[in-house]
Parts: sequence; structure tokens; C-alpha cells
Amino acid sequence: MPHYVKNVSEPLEIHIARPEDAEFIGRTYDEGIADGNATFATGPHSREERVRWLAARPANAPVLCAYRGQTPTGWSALAPFSHRPWYDGVAEYTVYVARDARGAGVGGQLLADLLERAPQYGYWKLVGMILADNAAGLQLAHTHGFRTVGTHRAHATLSDTWRDVTLVERHLALPSAHTPFA
Repeated sequence: MPHYVKNVSEPLEIHIARPEDAEFIGRTYDEGIADGNATFATGPHSREERVRWLAARPANAPVLCAYRGQTPTGWSALAPFSHRPWYDGVAEYTVYVARDARGAGVGGQLLADLLERAPQYGYWKLVGMILADNAAGLQLAHTHGFRTVGTHRAHATLSDTWRDVTLVERHLALPSAHTPFA
């Protein structure tokens, strides 16, 4: 398993995920699950399961993988927000950073890259559903211009405990100063 060193000076490279990234994606997803603040999903996620997951994603649902040198450090994804056609331009985003790469700006670079790529996939708005006590996830969103829409109270259970989910959004086609509901 690759080990990441935070002080490396190599630039972060982000590419569309390939089947050979599947094991890392699954492992990093499982780290987020184990930490208890990232998702309601359960694991484990095998390489084979993640290969099938990558292959089944539609063209407008890219998964990206970040590397520093030869070492994978994080992954991100866009997924259609809804099956309803009037929401075709809205995507939900996901960012996961390997536990030993956290705090080195990987999440910020992955989210910035998603924001830049999103219009290429027809998206004009990104939304996130972040567990309300995930301070790092909320800070990441706010640092990148997302605003809090509200919080779903007791949205679902995780380890038999009801958890709140905070909704964030960023409209990409309107000027950032346009916040009609702020």
C-alpha cells in the first residue's frame, strides 16, 4: 500500500479514474466509512466492486483520481442530482482523501478541479450532502464558494444513531455575488 508524505514538493495530478485506480478508490472510501463522518454507506469495497462501479457510471458522472508522483492521494466524483430532466444541469459532488494525505490540500484541489470540469458535463450547479458534524467537509465546501442551504435533521442512521445532513450548493452559471436566498 503506498504511503503519502505531506511534505513532498511534487505537484498533484488529477485524471479520470481508470480500472487500475479502483482498489485505491475502494480503500479510501472505506477509510471515510470507518471514520464515521463521511457517508452513510457501508463497506468494504473491493477492487472488483469498484471496477464494476466505475464501468457502470454514465458519461456525465466522472470519477477523478489525484496522484502525487506515483502515489494516489484522493478521488472525487460528480453524479446527476436527479433522474428528472429539469435537473439535468445539477450534480452532486463527492470528495474523499486518503487518510495519510489529509491536510495537504488534496481535497481542495480535487474540488477546484470538479468545479472547473462540471460545465463540460453540462452541469450549472453542484450540490453536496455533508454530515453536519463533518467540519472538514463543510469547511472545504465553504472555502470553494458553496453556501449552506440548510440541514436535514435526523436524515438517516449511522451506527444506530440518527445523523443530520447539511446541504450546500454552488451555482456555476451565476455570479458568486448572486445569492438570492442568503
